[in-house]
Amino acid sequence: MLPVCVCLCVCVCVCPLYILAFRNGENFFDVPFMDALEAALDYIEQHHPPGTAGALVTYAESSKVYCNGLRLDIFQKVGAKYFDQSQRVLRRFLTFQLPTVAAITGHAFAGGCMLAMAHDYRVMRSDRGFMCMNEVDLPAAMTPGMLALVQAKVPNPLLFRDMILQAHKFNADEALRVGLVDEISPSPAATVEAAKALATRWSSKAIKAGVVYGYLKQQMYVDAARALEHGGMGFSTKVKLTAPPKPKL
Repeated sequence: MLPVCVCLCVCVCVCPLYILAFRNGENFFDVPFMDALEAALDYIEQHHPPGTAGALVTYAESSKVYCNGLRLDIFQKVGAKYFDQSQRVLRRFLTFQLPTVAAITGHAFAGGCMLAMAHDYRVMRSDRGFMCMNEVDLPAAMTPGMLALVQAKVPNPLLFRDMILQAHKFNADEALRVGLVDEISPSPAATVEAAKALATRWSSKAIKAGVVYGYLKQQMYVDAARALEHGGMGFSTKVKLTAPPKPKL
């Protein structure tokens, strides 16, 4: 077991996989949770043996929510550094040096949807849950980096439009059909197992690639990676944010 904050997330190595379980309730991006995520990524980056297979799988222990994203009430208290950390977390997943698979075991809304999209591959539970970018309904402006991340992972402009301007809720069947996820599975446990199988399948790419695997992703998603790191807050500074009610799940 890796030395991360076990009250919020726990990462276990089952060679060749690192299994990162979210334990933060609805897994909102509060500061301690993001700290725990970064601690887990730090440990893997520092201790994964060069020249060996490896991949990262994430899932939520909650059977209802994979991740519900950012908390605007924390932003109001903490200020811009809250968005800075949120964007750093997303960028680290986007460009991580090992293959990554999100097991979407529940709802993935807003920043939670972005977190899932930052992975290389996605497996979604089919019996319950939606992927949704609901900022237009909050309302909350997105940073240039967050928009660039979603755009980089969405197959076509019309789908991107529907996600951002309509806050369309994609169930698993629809998400698979439009290319937002790679596989679907009938239950939370089956989703995690399918994600592990997919991660194992591609874990060998880490043997020869090493850090090059992360470099390739930095160049594949160069605009998103750059915007997440240097793009600032964009129009988010011009919108008066209020803590929204929780989405109806």
